[in-house]
Amino acid sequence: MLPEAASWLRRRSWSAADRPVRTLLEAKRVAGRAGTVSVVLPALDEEATVGDIVRTIRRELMERLPLVDELVVVDSGSVDGTAAAAAAAGARVVHRDDILPRLPAAPGKGEVLWRSLLATSGEIVCFVDADLREFDPAFVSGIVGPLLTEPGIQLVKAMYDRPLETDGAIVPAGGGRVTELVARPLLNLHWPELAGFVQPLGGEYAARRSLLERLPFPTGYGVELGLLVDALETAGLDALAQVDVGVRHHRHQDGQALGRMAATIYRTALERLDRAHRLKASADLLHPWLTQFTRDPDTRAFTAHTHPVTAVERPPMHTVPEYVNRHLPR
Repeated sequence: MLPEAASWLRRRSWSAADRPVRTLLEAKRVAGRAGTVSVVLPALDEEATVGDIVRTIRRELMERLPLVDELVVVDSGSVDGTAAAAAAAGARVVHRDDILPRLPAAPGKGEVLWRSLLATSGEIVCFVDADLREFDPAFVSGIVGPLLTEPGIQLVKAMYDRPLETDGAIVPAGGGRVTELVARPLLNLHWPELAGFVQPLGGEYAARRSLLERLPFPTGYGVELGLLVDALETAGLDALAQVDVGVRHHRHQDGQALGRMAATIYRTALERLDRAHRLKASADLLHPWLTQFTRDPDTRAFTAHTHPVTAVERPPMHTVPEYVNRHLPR
């Protein structure tokens, strides 16, 4: 890991427990308008889970403790009861197509997040995926915390364990397949400053509106990688942080859906490399190391493990004298 990434990992990684909610409420009071918080749930056919998430946020972080000022579900065209379930649980529900109606909506999660900036007013915007189960309010309070208490922080990602739950079996660290197979290698090789992020593609993150309004939003699944890379370029590494919020339980997609997600993320990365004229993988643009994370069973902290990424290539065999002498006609 780059020294600056290792230093960042030590200084900009926290646990949700590091900032009790009462501490956050006092920081929010002192911040005034700058401490207003909007929570946005992008939703497409999430009737089974969206209501529980909304109820938990409203009960724990709006009524019991007034940390969240605004709770909005942006429905991107659900055909089930997502909108009704969210409204019944206490969210303000806005349809994607009713935001900026002069511009036809593109499909994809990033489109919904981008439009949500027009439908919310908080100076801190917190995004939460609508398919989470066993939702913990720390997913909101944990990632909002550094933005309320650390003036220099601009964007905070949640980090967590992501078990793979399928056919009744649980693989403790089996989730996040696109993260491990696509996003983490891309970030480590081309943006090694970001190697310390445990969940770079996680859908739970909070940022200052003043940052989000300056960033382009990829309309599809590339939005998380795109925002992270662009935030690095715009605000600098020290303005980014991550907070451990425990375990994330959610619906898993099939292999073909993951393939489409991976392709979109890869294209998002290529567009940013092209924009910066960095497509050529020369020595100064490619960092040949990969940092991965595991949860230490004793300390419960995430532990980084760094491995070399080998890319040795042999020349075509017809250029090797020994081969020419033995196999090719003279």
